[in-house]
Amino acid sequence: MRLMISFAALFLSIILLQLASGGVGPLDALSGLALGFTTAEVGLLGSAHFLGFFIGCWWAPRLMGTVGHSRAFAAFTALGAMGLMAHMMVVGPLAWAVMRVGIGLCVAGCYTVIEAWLNARLTNETRGRAMGIYRIADMGASLAAQLLIAVLPPAAYVSYNLLAIICCAALLPLTLSRLRQPETPEAPRLRPGLALRLSPLATAGVIVAGLTSAAFRMVGPVYGQEVGLAPDQIGLFLAAFVGGGALAQYPVGWLADKIDRRRVLVWLSLAAVASCGVTVAVSDGGAVAVFLAAALFGAVSFPVYSVAAAHANDWADSAERVELSAALMFFYAIGAIASPLAASGLIERFGPEALFWLIGAGHAGLVLFGLARMRSRPSLGPRTAYVWTPRTSFLIGRLTRASREKGDPESR
Repeated sequence: MRLMISFAALFLSIILLQLASGGVGPLDALSGLALGFTTAEVGLLGSAHFLGFFIGCWWAPRLMGTVGHSRAFAAFTALGAMGLMAHMMVVGPLAWAVMRVGIGLCVAGCYTVIEAWLNARLTNETRGRAMGIYRIADMGASLAAQLLIAVLPPAAYVSYNLLAIICCAALLPLTLSRLRQPETPEAPRLRPGLALRLSPLATAGVIVAGLTSAAFRMVGPVYGQEVGLAPDQIGLFLAAFVGGGALAQYPVGWLADKIDRRRVLVWLSLAAVASCGVTVAVSDGGAVAVFLAAALFGAVSFPVYSVAAAHANDWADSAERVELSAALMFFYAIGAIASPLAASGLIERFGPEALFWLIGAGHAGLVLFGLARMRSRPSLGPRTAYVWTPRTSFLIGRLTRASREKGDPESR
């Protein structure tokens, strides 16, 4: 218990960081539309965020090695705060896209520092409890960030300044903590070919997960406004997606530990295609129907990344798992960078339902590829434990490796 209390500063920093960074996506979408941005320009902001996120994942371990954990965290937080505060000083889609690159860098960099700190201090006895609290803190703050839209007026100084203040506040718990700064971890090599070699299906799965999550969370506010939701209802719409995904993790994980994970991926994607159809069909059915459809959509699409990551880790040995995690994050970023811009362009041309056409097409492709892979390679025998995998930094593989290996007979 004393160790968990000592980590409270790290978890509080995560909560504040997630509130600031999680709220800027939907706020930017609504503010951009209010200021006359095209739908495609709104999508560009989401793509820029994930471009910055990927750069931050790669750069952060190297910066920590140069200046240390605390200074790196301060630098990344300052970069995010400046991006938030500058929004209403320089108004324009290209300027905002540059700012969103900086905010994406901030998110990836800060998560990398905190996960490196956690990994250095946790033991096998405390890792499970700490990771549980970490996921609750991260997901709870993500839910709350979506609901901030109800109280943040679009295109207003006060909205972006409030998020910037919250971002700056994330500095205080960590910098005032008594936790000693750990040794800087070695940066994992980025080897995308490792993921492709071990599991082409898992690679495709994380690309589709990136496409789904980024398109929905970054362009979803545009869809919500197009189907008649008020700003406070758009926050609930996005929160329903996140909440549905969080609630589905345990039952999906239980199922993925019992049967062939490729079957779970196929059935999840089939359900995601169906839920896309349901969401479009009920778009005129009132706010409650739209919220329920979003929760269903989140429940069947959100766990895809974790199932795909578990399937890839089944084929990896212990020495490969950290680099495999980084490789999967790379492919997730590819889908996340491309999808907001693609989705917004389709909405601009074909209407709001095109968002779910794109996502449905991605999951339909994953179904076909999954069936093909099931015919080309037999199922694996002993498997790793299923782990709910956050998409936070390249170092997350170090935090989850021990949990996976509890179910791997070769690692005992």
